[in-house]
Amino acid sequence: MADRGEPAVPAVPLLIACALGIERFALRAGDRRRGGSGATVLRTGMGPANAGRAVRAACGTEPFREAAVVASGFCAGLAPGMHPGDLVVVEEARLDGVSTPCTGTDLLAKAVARAVPGRTVHRGPLTGVDHVVRGHERAQLLAAGAIAADMESAATLNSAMETGPRPVAAVRVVVDAPEHELVRIGTLRGGISAFRVLRAVMPAFLEWHRSLLLPRR
Repeated sequence: MADRGEPAVPAVPLLIACALGIERFALRAGDRRRGGSGATVLRTGMGPANAGRAVRAACGTEPFREAAVVASGFCAGLAPGMHPGDLVVVEEARLDGVSTPCTGTDLLAKAVARAVPGRTVHRGPLTGVDHVVRGHERAQLLAAGAIAADMESAATLNSAMETGPRPVAAVRVVVDAPEHELVRIGTLRGGISAFRVLRAVMPAFLEWHRSLLLPRR
């Protein structure tokens, strides 16, 4: 019998999906800082179609048939007062009328706050889009109930669940926001800030993953 003081070993693998090479680089760098966790970081490519296709393919094969899936990377913040480097712990991801609830968001939000102290952590729904969100569209998506938008998270989680029930979550780092759009001067600073935050958040994913303790079927 394992010592009760030892950390529990998760019963399922962890698959972290992101769209961009720079996101994958940040996540893997954060994992290496911890000596390597065994988590797999999958680069899906941009857009909902690429994300869905890549995640369905991964989750349909071993060892990821029962994997916990996290969608991560950068996003657009929709609410006034958001800043580059803020974090969004997604409570549900919406795309084309389908809403996928996330698993263990209370624990994950606390873990994220510990991993990146001093950063603002937002919680709420994320909406999937197929293009970069600009200007008045932010207000429309916010009025519909979302606090963030990106092109891959909802497709990632929806596709993961299509291949079988599993824990899913999404944590995104705000790279642009209503008062800090990508086209504005200062974008470079905001991008660097978001990269550093994404690199630092990996411990929160691992803590969430350890908490699952799901037996294999």
